[in-house]
Order: sequence, then structure tokens, then C-alpha cells
Amino acid sequence: MTITTQRLSLDDYLTYEDGTDTRYELVNGELIAMAQPKGRHGAIAEFLNDTFRAEIKRQGLEWTSKQMAIALQSPRGGRWDTARIPDVMVLALEQWRILRDQEAIIRLNDPPPYLVVEVVSDSTVTVDYRAKRVEYNVLNIPEYWIVDPLEHCITLLQPVDELYEETRYTNNDLIQSAIFPELALTVEQVLTAE
Repeated sequence: MTITTQRLSLDDYLTYEDGTDTRYELVNGELIAMAQPKGRHGAIAEFLNDTFRAEIKRQGLEWTSKQMAIALQSPRGGRWDTARIPDVMVLALEQWRILRDQEAIIRLNDPPPYLVVEVVSDSTVTVDYRAKRVEYNVLNIPEYWIVDPLEHCITLLQPVDELYEETRYTNNDLIQSAIFPELALTVEQVLTAE
């Protein structure tokens, strides 16, 4: 659902306040309200965020995982700005520390996060599989997970020769993450998260 008729710049978006708790992404200068997710959507995002945090701690990495806390400026073509808010993002701890005291957005000239996750809902299928795939690829994000409870699968995208190559996992397949190579996680575990 588009909320504004006037297009906003990225700076306008970062300071936009409408007096509600509604969260928005900015797409080609237009505010797009983020629908209240279903419980399963939130459970999956929370489970992955907790799982990534535990793995980061176990490995002693200087990384962090954040759930719907950081926007990404998109390189989407055109005259107007776009900013996405992934369901889960893994990034360097130092990068997060810089963002804590300012608008939490990774800009085009900043290092990309290590991993982003989008959990598909009825209203985001095309955006998650098509638009964000292109945008995250151009940003050089090393790993993009599309968690799809509608199709009961997880699509993992990793760059090969500058284009995302996809691997689709279903059922009890072990997800083969290059970012977390020791993580023993199946699609079923993710999709049935409480």
C-alpha cells in the first residue's frame, strides 16, 4: 500500500514521522507501508536472528544480527530513492556501533552486510524474489536468504561471477551457508520455528 502522493528523498524518509507505529520502506520515493506480519513470519525472523546471534557468539566473531532494525539504501535505478528493511541482517559489529547513534541505514557507499533474510508473505512474493534479489545483488551482499513459508522452501542466493546463483532447499535439507558454514540448520527447523 502506497501512503504518499508526494515523492520523498532519502533524507526526508529518514526523518518522516506520521504519529503512528507504522513502518515504511521507501520505494522510488514513495512510502510503502509494511503490513503487520503474521505470527509465523515473526517467529521465523526471530528464530533466525537468535540462531545467527548464537552462531556469531560461538565462533567469537565481531559481527551482530539484527531483526528489522536497519534499512539498506537501494541502488535501484531511477530518479527517486529506495530503502529496504530486511527481516534479518548480519553485519560487522563495528558497523552497527556506528549506526546506533544515527539513523540506522546502510548507505550505498558503506560496506554491505554479510547476510540478509527476507521472509515471504502473500503481499511480498514478487518484491522478495525479484526486486530485492536484483537490488541486493548490486549491493554485493554475499548471501541473501528468501525464506518462503508459502512454498515451504528456502532459496539461498550467493554471487557467482557478479550474479546471484540460487540454491533451493526444502523439507529436511541442510542449508549450506557460506557465511555460517558450520551451521546445521534444516528448512523444516526454520519453517516450524515457534
